[in-house]
Amino acid sequence: MKLYNYFRSSASFRVRIALELKGLRYEYIPVHIARGDHKKPPYAALSADALVPLLEVGGDRLSQSMAIIEYLDDTHPEPALLPADARGRATVRALAQSIACEIHPLNNLRVLKYLVREMKVEDAAKNAWYVHWCREGLEAFERQIGQLPASTYCYGDTPTLADCCLVPQIFNAQRYKVSFDGLPRTMAAYEACMALPAFQKAQPSACPDYEA
Repeated sequence: MKLYNYFRSSASFRVRIALELKGLRYEYIPVHIARGDHKKPPYAALSADALVPLLEVGGDRLSQSMAIIEYLDDTHPEPALLPADARGRATVRALAQSIACEIHPLNNLRVLKYLVREMKVEDAAKNAWYVHWCREGLEAFERQIGQLPASTYCYGDTPTLADCCLVPQIFNAQRYKVSFDGLPRTMAAYEACMALPAFQKAQPSACPDYEA
């Protein structure tokens, strides 16, 4: 199993967490997207969407972090990252997609680069963009988990797909100094996750291509 990824990529981080939670060994292959290596050979020949992460397994190449994680959950069901019941699965997917589909697309690297290079936005305005959309999304996330029963993690007492998405988003939000005030359930879930070895092993600073 090979994972093509970048240490700072939130989507890559999600997949690393899932792999660590399931105890799956993999070859870490760095793709430096900040330098544009995802658009150049040899990686461009492997990835049709020229994005990370990409999981190579059994001769297949799988893209998109959410699809990869669900594939891992289907093929290696223990520990499960989605609840057994339909309603629980829908709830966890909704939480995960609130981050992966609502917050992340507005704040990923290529969007921020476009704001600066093409729209001529100053760094301060770019950072304000990031903080605004990230904070608004996290507030919505807090309202969602606030409607759920008390739990250790985002949903229930074991990590799920939602936690795989939450932790990388908080890591990136910390870099941009987003305020976490008024997000008690969200931050409690984050702290519970970071107490686990799997999340520690998957974090950017533990990656072989890490840059401070």
